[in-house]
Amino acid sequence: MSAEPVPTPPGPWCPDPMRQQRADYTLADLLALPDDAPRVELVDGVIQVTPSPTLGHQSISSRLWMWLHTHAPEHLHAAQAVGVALTANTSRQPDVLLHRAGITADRSLLRPEDVLLAVEVVSPGTRRVDRFAKPGEYAAAGIPYYWRVEQDPLHLYAYRIGDRIGPGGERQYELVAESAALVELAEPFDIKLPVSELAP
Repeated sequence: MSAEPVPTPPGPWCPDPMRQQRADYTLADLLALPDDAPRVELVDGVIQVTPSPTLGHQSISSRLWMWLHTHAPEHLHAAQAVGVALTANTSRQPDVLLHRAGITADRSLLRPEDVLLAVEVVSPGTRRVDRFAKPGEYAAAGIPYYWRVEQDPLHLYAYRIGDRIGPGGERQYELVAESAALVELAEPFDIKLPVSELAP
């Protein structure tokens, strides 16, 4: 008498290694991911699983979302961790963003023209991406404003698209304000943000 094999439940979803090598994932593949897929970003056709954020990161992100939600004019809405389709094979999820009102609630990927501001809260494991890669990608896609929030010490850097041209021919961000105390801006709306209010 032979023992029947015991069926094992399937493991959690992960990207196909062959497709990862070919770097041929697209936005359509991203939208078709199963419900049990982890939080991911699509970068040049490669699916990257994003690490779990820390409690401090999430606290800063949530406080900034709430501040923008409370203070933004009616034609702008704040959101957290919603994907932005930057190109046909690249999608990022800013920690916080401001988008134009009127977008249906069932959208999981926004177009760059829907987004006015993308914000990244920098963590130890995301420093290079948040300081260099993401702002370059957001600027190339035409998102007008980018904010970077450093955690230790807490400091906010605000950028807008400028006239400087990057090596790929795209416009780049220029720093317009930075502070650990109070950030005052006229765009994308009249802002007086006490940075201490974001502290965990």
